[in-house]
Amino acid sequence: MVSLMPDRDSRRVVPSPRAQPGADPETDRMDETTDTDESDAERRRRRARFLRDLAEARELRDRVQPRRAKTARLRHAMRMRTFRW
Repeated sequence: MVSLMPDRDSRRVVPSPRAQPGADPETDRMDETTDTDESDAERRRRRARFLRDLAEARELRDRVQPRRAKTARLRHAMRMRTFRW
């Protein structure tokens, strides 16, 4: 009879990245109290860059697909007309 389960010796164990010899999980963590202003500024810069790229992509899509852009404008105008404050 052939066993469908592999032998225990044939299984390969892959260590997690944290389980590296000499790695200390306590020192791997970033200290939240240091450089919070710098990390917030960096996050805002990345967000601003992302929003600029997104706006540029939308403008490009509108130029490339004018019919779809017109339909989207009309749909948006209809939504705004029917929206109740």
